[in-house]
Amino acid sequence: MSIRALRDQSVIIGTLMLREIITRYGRRGLGFLWLVAEPLIFTFGVLFIWSIIRPPYSHGVALAPFVLTGYMGLLFFRHLITYSMGAITGNAGLLYHQTIKLLHLYSARYVLEFLGSTFAFAIGYAILVWFGQMELPHDILLIYWGWFCLFVFGVGLALVLSALALEFEVLQRLIPVMIYAILPFSGVFIMAEWVPESYRDIYLAIPMPHTIEMVRAGVLGEFVATHYDPLYPFFWGGVLIAFGLVLLARAKSHIDAE
Repeated sequence: MSIRALRDQSVIIGTLMLREIITRYGRRGLGFLWLVAEPLIFTFGVLFIWSIIRPPYSHGVALAPFVLTGYMGLLFFRHLITYSMGAITGNAGLLYHQTIKLLHLYSARYVLEFLGSTFAFAIGYAILVWFGQMELPHDILLIYWGWFCLFVFGVGLALVLSALALEFEVLQRLIPVMIYAILPFSGVFIMAEWVPESYRDIYLAIPMPHTIEMVRAGVLGEFVATHYDPLYPFFWGGVLIAFGLVLLARAKSHIDAE
């Protein structure tokens, strides 16, 4: 692909991102700032409640970094899937323009969620460091890689589920329930070290805990035991993206037929 083609694709995705911000958050009030403010409000709300009902440390892990790394990752992952569900139904009319393809609609939402969630994580981290609730990162590159792997895996799963939902409408209602059902196995509420050793390998067969463990390892350092494979979630994310693209191509013919 030429530089000009890449630039044209970037312009299309950027324009769709601006349209998505306006349609989702409006032009008044905080507007697009809600993209960053929403996960911050949710995470700090959970942190405030947990600080009242839970001890400041659990298994040697401080409460603030545990909540920030877990809930920010959870919101990022959940938003990738939930906002992917309405990518086509909310923008079907745009497909009449020959320059706009299905992947443009999905890519705009995925990039938007990545930017919003990443900025929210960075701001939340800076606030907690400022108030002495967290230390500076021990391995910032590991945090970046874990966060990016979470993005790749989330995009792959979102593509597969949203493509299936285009063909089977009942999934539109079942998928939100499925997201909540997998939360106990997401790595958000527990660390792999806390899982009994006899069950740990089974638990780590799920890709998502590896991403959260990497982020926590980068934040907490070597003094807190973490378990992860840095390539495992990236590999499964790539597999799911490839499978999702195949399903999306099939769903496109289904949309055209309608």
